Amino acid sequence: MNSCIIEGRQPLKGSLRVSGNKNAVLPMIAACLLTDEKMTLHNVPKILDVEVMLIIAETLGADVSFNANTVTIQAGNLKTTHIPRDLCNRVRTSLLFAAPLLVRCGDVSLWPPGGDVIGRRRLDGHFYGLKSLGATIKSEDLPFHMSAPERFRGRDLFLDEASVTATEQLLLAAVTAQGETIIRNAASEPHVTDLAEMLIKMGAEITGLGSNTLTIQGVEKLHGTEHSVVSDHIEAGSYIALAAATGSELEITGVVSRHFWMTRRIFERLGLHFELEPDRIVIPGGQQMVIKKDFGNAVPIISDGPWPQYPSDMMSCTIVAATQAEGTVLFFEKMFESRIYFVDRLISMGANIIVCDPHRAVISGPAKLRGMTLPSPDIRAGMAMLIAAFAAHGRSHIMNTDMIARGYEDLVGKLQGIGAAIETD
Repeated sequence: MNSCIIEGRQPLKGSLRVSGNKNAVLPMIAACLLTDEKMTLHNVPKILDVEVMLIIAETLGADVSFNANTVTIQAGNLKTTHIPRDLCNRVRTSLLFAAPLLVRCGDVSLWPPGGDVIGRRRLDGHFYGLKSLGATIKSEDLPFHMSAPERFRGRDLFLDEASVTATEQLLLAAVTAQGETIIRNAASEPHVTDLAEMLIKMGAEITGLGSNTLTIQGVEKLHGTEHSVVSDHIEAGSYIALAAATGSELEITGVVSRHFWMTRRIFERLGLHFELEPDRIVIPGGQQMVIKKDFGNAVPIISDGPWPQYPSDMMSCTIVAATQAEGTVLFFEKMFESRIYFVDRLISMGANIIVCDPHRAVISGPAKLRGMTLPSPDIRAGMAMLIAAFAAHGRSHIMNTDMIARGYEDLVGKLQGIGAAIETD
């Protein structure tokens, strides 16, 4: 889909089933190259980023099949260790093929990764960790070239930031390293844990899952396995924001309830209440949201941070929900300096927002939004634009919606299933 036309203020009601986690399956595809045996992944979302990662795996020499949300990969004979520039540019997780290629082939060349333009996204944790484990990296010229002619050796590592992709990269490198590796200040998001659980099924020895310290005892070799990708808590959170912004009655199924403890706290501060059950979220319709002030009648602050704090990927959609709540709230985006820029589009729709600086914005509501023609700046801001269009009066035309399709499976079909007036153009 290249663009969507949305009629706002239409009643939404029904059930939405969450797809597999985008941020889990992308590193899993790279991890499949750690073994020459067959790997099978179930509950894989049919999204553009998955397609790009599978194309990279095929380009490197793996046999790939993708049918009915199941992917099979067998990397028996890798034919190259070079990842073309155009493929690296299309997805950030292209960088995660570095560790598997170093483990299997001792060599890799690749270009800086692409992905959403939401601010600076450092590669320092990747380079620090791989060098510490034994890789030689030439990053002064492009493409990057890395080599590891000998087996990685375990080390005690401390990341200077709890980077998700750096943690994943070091997991992929350490599982077959000689000796013990400890990753301190590791990311602990659900998708990192799910990747580690798949690696354990492949024969890896990893402890500390769900914490900020991961301990890996290196093994000689990994084997093939089957694994079902965990559900996507960001997709589910986006639907919670949709229900909040439109006053809709929704049921969201296929979720893991513990992934939403912080999400529930945040939306309660906006005045939205929902039932969190073991495998579903039930949101009553018709709620009139009133922002709950902090102690002492202070304006509340919603900020993001490393897990289990509020995910940065949820900030854009939550800001849209806040425009429909009575009261004032400050959003503090700590992690990416460009993510919050999309609020200019909300202001043009009629939202009452003051942008304080690249990281902070004050929202006062409720605002009467009006339909407009708008772009999709990145995956999450694009989804936020869709939610704003559903809350707005009149028709909206959302452009560049292929950007949203990078992270949301069958989004139009799912939304039409709950009564949304949305058509592709």
